[in-house]
Amino acid sequence: MQNSSALQVAIVGTGYVGLTTGVALAHLGHTVVGVDQDPGKVQMLREGRSPIHEVHLEDLLRASGEQLRFTTHLSEGLQGADVAIIAVGTPPKPNGEADTRYVEAVAREIAQHLTEGQRLVVVVKSTVPIGSNQRVASVIARVLRERQVQAHVSFASNPEFLREGMALYDTFYPDRIVVGTADDHATTVLRQLYRPLLEQTFTPPPGLPRPSAFPLPPLVTTDTTSAEMIKYAANAFLATKISFINEIAGLCERVGADVTEVARGMGLDTRIGSRFLQAGLGWGGSCFPKDTQALQAVAAEYGYTMPIIQAARDVNARQRKLMVEKLQRTLKVLRGRTVAVLGLAFKPGTDDVRDSAGMDVLRMLLECDVHLRAYDPVALDAAQRALPDMEVDWAYTAQEALEGADAVLIATEWEEFQTLDWAVLATRMRTPVVVDGRNVLNPAALRAAGFTYVGVGR
Repeated sequence: MQNSSALQVAIVGTGYVGLTTGVALAHLGHTVVGVDQDPGKVQMLREGRSPIHEVHLEDLLRASGEQLRFTTHLSEGLQGADVAIIAVGTPPKPNGEADTRYVEAVAREIAQHLTEGQRLVVVVKSTVPIGSNQRVASVIARVLRERQVQAHVSFASNPEFLREGMALYDTFYPDRIVVGTADDHATTVLRQLYRPLLEQTFTPPPGLPRPSAFPLPPLVTTDTTSAEMIKYAANAFLATKISFINEIAGLCERVGADVTEVARGMGLDTRIGSRFLQAGLGWGGSCFPKDTQALQAVAAEYGYTMPIIQAARDVNARQRKLMVEKLQRTLKVLRGRTVAVLGLAFKPGTDDVRDSAGMDVLRMLLECDVHLRAYDPVALDAAQRALPDMEVDWAYTAQEALEGADAVLIATEWEEFQTLDWAVLATRMRTPVVVDGRNVLNPAALRAAGFTYVGVGR
């Protein structure tokens, strides 16, 4: 055990956030119980198998030993726990607002299992609408009153800032840790929970070395409402930054500029920075689409409009349509053509296809009566489950997808696609056309190999 002041932690929800957090806290020396209502998932986890694709996650899961165990019974997780972390999903409602029914259900169940005199810090790590932490506190207080149980419960908002595909790296080497609470005990306990990260005193796990000259991350303590808003505002800003460079890319195409050079010049300005300035098909996944929509829904409750956020969403939706238009301009007629789509995960390093640009393009091309082939090195099974009735030929190699195709669209920037032998592939396609939806290929090299190359803003 690396942590001399270890805590007992119950984490409810073993998705991307809950499982990554649990594995990391176990590595830091805390005793962690992961709770999930899905018996099949719990059994997988007990066997050391991860239900999600995340780099190094399964290795750390298997190495956790007695520091990490899993159960379907929340009561088991709460026995002796110092902290209970709520990390269940908050899917969007029809109006765009995040649905907190699962968060509140967990809060009620926690209150049902608390015992007389028990002291517990309840932490909401799920991304929730403004005011949800207060709602969790009121739900637990009401159930305790009904049960006539006196327990000492502290509450805190502790939003996550994890990138899928880099979730463990972001957990061990965070930019900051945000804690929203008005309770001194909660602040003290969470500072103890995260001390190995704040002071970087832990031994780095295999494959995840500490970055050189890594600055110690600050602990940002604030009120719960501000903590909730920090999460939404951060994701909305990053989504807007991507949409901004995509909007600039459209103008670059018209005036003859190269957006990759424009982004490079912009990114050298320390006020702007180079991250999230990659033009392409736009953003997707489980966070940016849901969080920008939820932020607008919250604003609407207060009679406030957010035109910049709406513009970012509009530009993002337009990018996907523009890729289909690029194919149509190049091939002239799409109906009856064979198009290969490489990349179905919304980003590399994950098998998550939620709101994936590649999946959206598949749907749009099918409406154009295109014969489709699709390949992804990790997310193929997830894509097939998401589109079970679609007429798509699922390929198991990139070479298989491109055989006899009229065009290929790069929808996810997997490294595998950048290292393909494109000169050989050009000879196996009916017409060597590549639409590089992520600007990851070398235009000159592709053209030298015989391809008609179409990028974004280039």
